[in-house]
Amino acid sequence: MSAPVVCDAPLVILPGLMCDSRMFGHQIRAFEGQCINGFYGGADNIEAMVDYVLARMPARCALLGHSMGARVALELYRRAPERVARLALADTGVHPVRPGEAEKRFALRDLGRSAGAGAMIDQWLPPMIGPSHADDLELFASLRAMCVDAGVAIYEAQINALLNRPDAAPVLPTITCPTAVIVGRDDRWSPVDQHQDIAAAITGSRLSIIEQAGHMAPAEEPVDFNEALRKWLS
Repeated sequence: MSAPVVCDAPLVILPGLMCDSRMFGHQIRAFEGQCINGFYGGADNIEAMVDYVLARMPARCALLGHSMGARVALELYRRAPERVARLALADTGVHPVRPGEAEKRFALRDLGRSAGAGAMIDQWLPPMIGPSHADDLELFASLRAMCVDAGVAIYEAQINALLNRPDAAPVLPTITCPTAVIVGRDDRWSPVDQHQDIAAAITGSRLSIIEQAGHMAPAEEPVDFNEALRKWLS
C-alpha cells in the first residue's frame, strides 16, 4: 500500500471536454479530491469557466486540469495565482487553433444535431482511448455514458470555448508553484512532444509519461496516473 500523501492544499480536478467526475473516480478516491462537476454550467468561453471554478473551489488548492480543463487551469492561474498551491496539466496543449480543427469540431457538432449525442460520441470517443484499452468495453461504456449525458448543447458550448481560447503559452514561464505535466504515451490528440515543450517552459516542472494510456489517461491507467499525482502532491 502506498504511503499516505501529505499535501499543503486539497486536490481540485478540472475536467475536459464532455467530462465530469466519472472520469476521475480513481483520483477522487485516492486523494479525497473534489471534481468541479456541472460541465462548467454550460459556459461557452474559457473566462466564464474560470469564474465557475473560482466560485466553487477552496481558497487555495492543488489544481489538476485535464485536456480542456488544463486550459481552464492555466487561465485561472493567470488571473489568480495565489489560489493555486500546485498545478498539474494532463493530456493538453497550449497551441492556438490549428488549420482544420474548427472543421473537425463542427462536423461532430453537425452529426450530433442530426443523429443525436450517441452517434456523435461514438465517432469522437474511440480515438481518445489508447490502443491498449481499445477493447475495454466497460471503460468505453462508462466514458460514453458520461459524454452522452453531457449532450450536444454542452459539446457546442465547450467547442466554442476551445475555438476562441486565450493564448495560454505566455502563462507557462510565469508559473512558480510545483507543477506536474502528465501525458499518456499513446495520446493521439495531445501527443508527448507537446508536453515536453510545456514542461520545458515551466521552471522546475516534472514530466510524467503514462505508458499504455491515451488521452483518457486518468481512467485508462489510474495506478500509474495516481503515482504521478502522488509524487506531485508530496
